[in-house]
Amino acid sequence: MKAGVIGNCAIAAVVDADGAMNWLCLPRFDGEPVFHALLGHGAGEPGDGAFAIELEGLKATSQSYDVNTAVIRTVLEAESGSVEVIDFAPRFEARGRMFRPQMIVRVIRPVSGWPRIRIRLRPRFNWGSAKPTVTRGSNHIRYVGPDDTIRLTTTAPVDHILDERVINLDRPYHFVLGPDESLSEHPGELAERFLTDTRTYWQRWSRRLAVPLEWQDAVIRAAITLKLCSYEPTGAIIAAVTTSIPKSANSGRNWDYRYCWVRDAFFTVRALNSLAATRTLENYFQWLMNVVADAAGGHIQPVLGVGLERQLTETFAENLQGYRGMGPVRVGNQAFEHFQHDTYGNIILGAAPAFFDQRLYMNTGVEAFQMLEPLGEQAWRLHDKEDAGIWELRTRARVHTSSSLMCWAACDRLAKIADRLELADRAQHWGGRAAHIRKRIYEEAWSEKRQAFVESFGGETLDASVLLMGEVGMIEPKDPRFVATVERLSETLGRGAFMLRYEEADDFGEPEVGFNVCAFWRLDALAKVGRHGEAREHFTDLLAARNPLGLMSEDTDFRNGEAWGNFPQTYSMVGIINGATRLSKSWESTI
Repeated sequence: MKAGVIGNCAIAAVVDADGAMNWLCLPRFDGEPVFHALLGHGAGEPGDGAFAIELEGLKATSQSYDVNTAVIRTVLEAESGSVEVIDFAPRFEARGRMFRPQMIVRVIRPVSGWPRIRIRLRPRFNWGSAKPTVTRGSNHIRYVGPDDTIRLTTTAPVDHILDERVINLDRPYHFVLGPDESLSEHPGELAERFLTDTRTYWQRWSRRLAVPLEWQDAVIRAAITLKLCSYEPTGAIIAAVTTSIPKSANSGRNWDYRYCWVRDAFFTVRALNSLAATRTLENYFQWLMNVVADAAGGHIQPVLGVGLERQLTETFAENLQGYRGMGPVRVGNQAFEHFQHDTYGNIILGAAPAFFDQRLYMNTGVEAFQMLEPLGEQAWRLHDKEDAGIWELRTRARVHTSSSLMCWAACDRLAKIADRLELADRAQHWGGRAAHIRKRIYEEAWSEKRQAFVESFGGETLDASVLLMGEVGMIEPKDPRFVATVERLSETLGRGAFMLRYEEADDFGEPEVGFNVCAFWRLDALAKVGRHGEAREHFTDLLAARNPLGLMSEDTDFRNGEAWGNFPQTYSMVGIINGATRLSKSWESTI
């Protein structure tokens, strides 16, 4: 997808290559979209659900981020002249706390010639079904929906915006779109100040990252993108900004990813922590411990809302046509009903760094450990029971190897935390359980026929998720069984640098595209088993599959390089960071 994302750790918007803002949910990531053109124009007409700057006679566009920021610049060019569009969501420290309003700011400036533009601002409500009532003032427009109202305050002529009239752009125009509140200062001055402060915030944040020697641009962009997917008010981390972009053309695999999966979030905080970006981990730990406390030792669902909501009932936005006309558009995610037994391990893995990293200011003593122990009990009880698995299969249950693996990780990390806290009896207890689960996996997930660890106990089919055995430390990378597994998976699921998730047909048929994070898992495994050069070649090819702004969706069609799936996908951006940090030459080798 040729687009970028702006945000401020409370809201996020997608800006396409032509400078149209076609996705923005309010009041937070999982709210209703006021801009939804990414998924169709809804019940109205083409152009609805977007904020576009249309240049008359458009011939070319270019788009980039300001270096090391979440500020996007789009340049539109025509024979008559060119225009620069600057988009961002304000984020900076003010009055001793972080300022991150439910607001986006847009600045348009003439760059050359005498450009003529049309400003088309058409927010919609109720998932594209409700056209707002519009009221106006001298410098603002209010868009009143059934339940919410947003306000545009601008230096542009209100009449021309409402009439969508083509006008000469002979000066900069500023647009502040957000809550139905009056601004305390001139919109132009406020927009320029917010731009400077937001740019400064992101550049300072990026400056503190512990980046590898190579591929720094890719790592910094991935880190900023992961940060944008964190919901700072609660500490949750969403899987992606969008919903219902299909995993392949007309596949029906259209899911809503605007929620917090504990699995994805663990990998996100781990990647950011490896770059010394610890604040996201601190916030996520608080979210996690609320999940743990709410569960009271019982079942924990694999995905929750950013505000800890448990009910994510899946419905359909019938008025939206879908991405490129490929519906359905889903709201909510049925996975909240699933039993995915890797959940307990992913929570403990996500919490474990807090007990060891002395940079973090968190209450992680014996009491916190005791809050986690019931999750270990659940992992122990479920390690050999059937579940929906990491891929959230809707019609099939098995004892999935990856789920049992994460149950092992739960017990293993509890043993390590107990040892850290000098609780010798608990360390022995959990260490013994981890050893038992490992033995079961070695015996029941290994297939002599396939000469590989397979997707389920007693199964015969291959699944890329078993590569996580090396990632979480359950098996030595040079173990012949792991080496053989990497080889079999590469032969069977590899498609050049890309990787299928599994070989067996699922609820929707056989996989058609590469799942990006699986490709990154493979290159990590290749590096671990000593095939470093091959891993670097794959990594270079995967980086080439990013869009022009350095972002990745969930999937890539290995036949033509086309991106599919929700955007930007945290799993994929995590893979960029992990790949770069593990494959880069060391600083000492050069400096």
